[in-house]
Amino acid sequence: METGRDRPIGVFDSGVGGISTLKSMIRILPEEHFIYYGDMKNAPYGTKSPEEVLGCAREVVNRLLAQGIKALVIACNTATGAAAAALRAELAIPVIAMEPALKPAQEARRGGKVLVMATPLTLRQEKFERLMELYGEGAERVPCPGLMELVEADDEAGERAYLQRLFAGFDLDGVDAVVLGCTHYVFLKEMIRSMLPERIVITDGNEGTARQLRRVLEREGLRREEGPGSVTLQTSGTGEQLALMERLLKR
Repeated sequence: METGRDRPIGVFDSGVGGISTLKSMIRILPEEHFIYYGDMKNAPYGTKSPEEVLGCAREVVNRLLAQGIKALVIACNTATGAAAAALRAELAIPVIAMEPALKPAQEARRGGKVLVMATPLTLRQEKFERLMELYGEGAERVPCPGLMELVEADDEAGERAYLQRLFAGFDLDGVDAVVLGCTHYVFLKEMIRSMLPERIVITDGNEGTARQLRRVLEREGLRREEGPGSVTLQTSGTGEQLALMERLLKR
């Protein structure tokens, strides 16, 4: 008989980026059931207005609620800034959101710059401004329009060329850390690592989000503690995009 603990956790992003977050959550909470929804039909979120992103998020959340989720994870920095506060006010289930990993990058700083790679909308949002006030010393916004779309297209040559052009614009000797402020960019971590001096720290928010989910489930008495977990992948996009999600989950 299904209990509240046995219900699934809903996870969503504008596309495949949140799969990187999902992988961290599966590793930390292997007994849980997850439903991941990639809203490919409405991607990218990062070039939309906050109001448009909130509308997209509500549509996705309604689909997940209809499947009986016990908690919601917004596996998208852009959607967190645009929709997390509203969804927390509207929903009766816990809502876990993420933000660019600026704090750990600041801890790694030794007087140099912190480059924060993110979508244009994430870098303009009030939530990010508050984060910069707390941990933004030496941080430089690095908007990356079009990079998320290259990840969605699984275009390795395009990704490499984009990143080479991006980093050519900086004196890397003066950089201490790079923040991957979009879940899509985590799939580029090895490629980015190969382009940067070894001493530069690369941070992302996936592990912190997964640990926060575990804390919230335990606090609310919702953690499933035994038995095999499961993952269900869904999308508003095409079958080809669903296949890409499956490939990335196994990567």
